Amino acid sequence: QMQLVESGGGVVQTGGSLRLSCAASGRAYSNYAMGWFRQAPGKEREFVAGITWGGSTTYYGDSVKGRFTISRDNAKNTVYLQMNSLKPEDTAVYYCAAGPVLGRQGDLWHYWGQGTRVTVSS
Repeated sequence: QMQLVESGGGVVQTGGSLRLSCAASGRAYSNYAMGWFRQAPGKEREFVAGITWGGSTTYYGDSVKGRFTISRDNAKNTVYLQMNSLKPEDTAVYYCAAGPVLGRQGDLWHYWGQGTRVTVSS
């Protein structure tokens, strides 16, 4: 089993920035791809960003390209999501996920955190 704990959510104004963190414990974290998803009220879960186990490859959802950056520190068992130029439509609960491969589909990911809420005010 792997446990994932997100932090860093909060309320920010349009155009502001936040950095989310996801701390992993349990199974060999460095062997897993890590990703971020989000779900806004009344909407389906959306892939935000992903990063391979070594950190050499990253992948972003179209709505966040150029604004969000995913990174990981395997020495700290932590993955980050730097969110810049935030918009009201970025408001959602953000979930950290871990899995054997990097992909958009939620069912590819084996472990999930409990989520952290991000609210962008206009």
